[in-house]
Amino acid sequence: MEQRAIIFHGTDASPEVAWYPWLAGRLAARGYTVEVPHYPGLNVEPIDTFLPRVLAAHTFDRRTVLVGHSGGAALLLAILEKVAVDRAFLVAGYCTPPNTSDEPVLRSSYDWDAIRANVRDPYFINSATDPYGCDATQGRAMFDRVGGTQLIRNDGHFGDHNQTYDEFPLLDRLIA
Repeated sequence: MEQRAIIFHGTDASPEVAWYPWLAGRLAARGYTVEVPHYPGLNVEPIDTFLPRVLAAHTFDRRTVLVGHSGGAALLLAILEKVAVDRAFLVAGYCTPPNTSDEPVLRSSYDWDAIRANVRDPYFINSATDPYGCDATQGRAMFDRVGGTQLIRNDGHFGDHNQTYDEFPLLDRLIA
C-alpha cells in the first residue's frame, strides 16, 4: 500500500529551505510518494479562500502523512477539518495568534471534533524557545483539544532565516 507524505512550508518560506528537502529525500528513500508544494499565498490570503485550492491540489486519504512547519502547521488544522489522514506532524504549530503579526492562515475557531476524527495520530512538536510564540503553550492548546503526542524541545523555530536547521532526525524517526 503506497504511503504519501505532503510537507507544507512555513510563512514566507519555500520547499527548498530548512529541513524540507532533507526530510523529503529521507521519506522518498523509504518508499513514500512525497510532495513539497510551494504556496507563496500561505498566511497571506485568508484561509477561507486559500484552503479550497490546497484541498483541490492534493490527494488526502488514510495513507497520507501531513507535515507542516509554522504557518504550514496552522494550515494543517484547516485541512484536518475537511479530510482524513493517517498522521499529522505540526512543527512550531499554533492555533491562536502567536504574536502581534496578522495571521490569515488561522480560523477564529476550529471544529476540534472533526480534526480529532480525521487524524489517527497527531504530533505537536514545539519549542520552549520559539522566538515567534509558536511555543509549547501553543502545542499544549492543540494537544488538549485533539490528543496525540506533544513534544517540547529547546530548538528555537526549528529553522529560520537566522537558524540553520538543514536536518530534522527526530521528525524522521517519528514518521518512520
